[in-house]
Amino acid sequence: MVAESGRTQQRQRLLPARVVVYYVLAMCLFSQVGYEEVARLLTEGLAWTRRWRGSWQVPTTGAIARARARLGAEPLRALFAAAVRPLATPATQGAWYRGWRLLSLDGTTLDVADTPGNAAVFGRPAASRGGSAFPQLRVLGLAECGTHAIIDAALGPYATGELSLAPALTRWLGPGMLLLADRGLVSFDLWRTMTQTGADLLWRTRTNAVLPVVQTLPDGSYRSQIVAAHDHRHGRDPITVRVVEYRLQDPAAPGGGLPTGW
Repeated sequence: MVAESGRTQQRQRLLPARVVVYYVLAMCLFSQVGYEEVARLLTEGLAWTRRWRGSWQVPTTGAIARARARLGAEPLRALFAAAVRPLATPATQGAWYRGWRLLSLDGTTLDVADTPGNAAVFGRPAASRGGSAFPQLRVLGLAECGTHAIIDAALGPYATGELSLAPALTRWLGPGMLLLADRGLVSFDLWRTMTQTGADLLWRTRTNAVLPVVQTLPDGSYRSQIVAAHDHRHGRDPITVRVVEYRLQDPAAPGGGLPTGW
């Protein structure tokens, strides 16, 4: 991946490009320790696997930062695209439902280094006294249920909504998959984009969603239609959906449960 991205070093360095790739991966495993300690732990691991021979001086934090800047994001992006894929086998518990491979969309935010560049690109969430301590990026992931493997992800500034990131996450979707999502991702346009992959969708929706009854089904669910937000009056080119109303029986929840739909 390093050579394909054109990031191979031009001269021998303390931190060659391939080792920097290992280092960035190690940062995820040892996120609770500092840069230099991660480097020490990494070289011990490489020596144990016989991928590193001879003595090695732990580089400074500044040297590590410069090495990461030289490497850039391209090799890691290529590595993610090549290596990440669904992992569940037919025997994996929680990964299947009646022959469907279960996937889910979910989002989060992550702190990034407090630098002027990151603040300009990603932005900061509001805080009680101005901005937060760190800039944050928004992440929307496509996860495989059962294994919890993230098989695709879209990143953006903190102010970017998950609905804006979701259309990019179609690479692994296809027939035989059931995609779960929470009510914050309900959208006519996104529903159409995801169904065009051939995957089936099972999404929660808001309790105040307008879902007229078109046909009641024997099990109590019903067929309905959704239309684009700008076309509620005319209802042109609707999408037919099946609505299932249910309540989660949780005595600790207000009202004893959580209604949902779609």
